[in-house]
Order: sequence, then C-alpha cells, then structure tokens
Amino acid sequence: MIHFALRRAHNIHWQHLEVDRNAHASLKHQRPKVVWFTGLSGAGKSTIANLVEKKLHHLGRHTFLLDGDNLRHGLNRDLGFSDADRVENIRRAGEVARLMADAGLIVLCAFISPFRAERRMVRELMPAGDFLEVFVDVPLADAERRDPKGLYRKARAGEIPNFTGIGSPYERPENAEIRIETTAMLPEEAADLIVKAVLG
Repeated sequence: MIHFALRRAHNIHWQHLEVDRNAHASLKHQRPKVVWFTGLSGAGKSTIANLVEKKLHHLGRHTFLLDGDNLRHGLNRDLGFSDADRVENIRRAGEVARLMADAGLIVLCAFISPFRAERRMVRELMPAGDFLEVFVDVPLADAERRDPKGLYRKARAGEIPNFTGIGSPYERPENAEIRIETTAMLPEEAADLIVKAVLG
C-alpha cells in the first residue's frame, strides 16, 4: 500500500561542487561548447560532426560526439517517435550535453531535433556564446535521393509513421550560427568552417 506520493521536485537541492565548469575547462585549456547539428535525416549531420571531431582531436582538443542514433540504443532506447517522445529525446540529450560541457568538453551533438522549441531549450541550458547551432541544410528531395538507411523509402511506404519530413514536420532554424548547404559544400569544407567557428 502506498501511503504517500514521492515528490522528487520538492525533495532535491543543488549540491555545491568545489571543482566547477571553469576549473574543468582551465585544465583542458579550452572553452567548453555545445555544437548542435540539426537537419533532416540523410542531410549529413553525423558525417560532418565526425569530421569536426577528428579535426579537433588532431588539434589536441577534448571532445565528445553525441549521435542521435547511438543514444537511442542506450539512454533513449525507451523512446519512440511521437512528438512527445521526440521532445524528451532532445531534453535528455541536451542535459547530457550540458553535463559534458560542464566537464570542460567541446560536445558535438548530431540530432534531427525537428522542433525549434527544443533546440532553444538546449541553447538556454548553456552560458551565452557556448552554444552553436549548425543547420545542415539539404532539400528534402536530395535527402530522399541519398536515403543511406532506406528510411525515406519505408516512410513513403507507410512503414515508418511520424518520419520527419514525411509524416512529421521539420522546423527549419531561423537564426542558426552556421548554415551548411550540403549541395554546395563538401563535408571537409563544412568541417573546416565549423572548426574555425568553434575555436574562434
């Protein structure tokens, strides 16, 4: 028998930590950032993010890449693709990215993240200037033509409901710090541009 309900929101408090974000960053000799790659499935987010991480690693920077597909194999494996689940997916990813940035890392995040409100929510978790939104922009027709995982074909066949761009909307960023047109720029060129912005 349950005699009382847990009220976690009222029974937790922030614990003061002596080694803070600035201390972690100072040890790594870098400014922490969250670089958030957004765009349609097949746009090239993960490909470009991976190249950016390789270049930063080569330069001696401390990084971590959070990829949407990978998180759905673990932390977010209980989530589906309803609008509510997509929101929770990004909320969790944003909180993880914030913790990693607090540890002094440059965090690269590759998520479709179709809704502006959730991308704004993650931005607001970060100190001013420490969040870079990278819009990997590709026309839907081109993304469908690439279709590296065969997802658009399945979505068009009705096998994947609520697929972004087909059964569920993608809200294009209005003020992304960086916009990559994948039809006009090679992944290597895009990565170089992003690295320059991250370290600038």
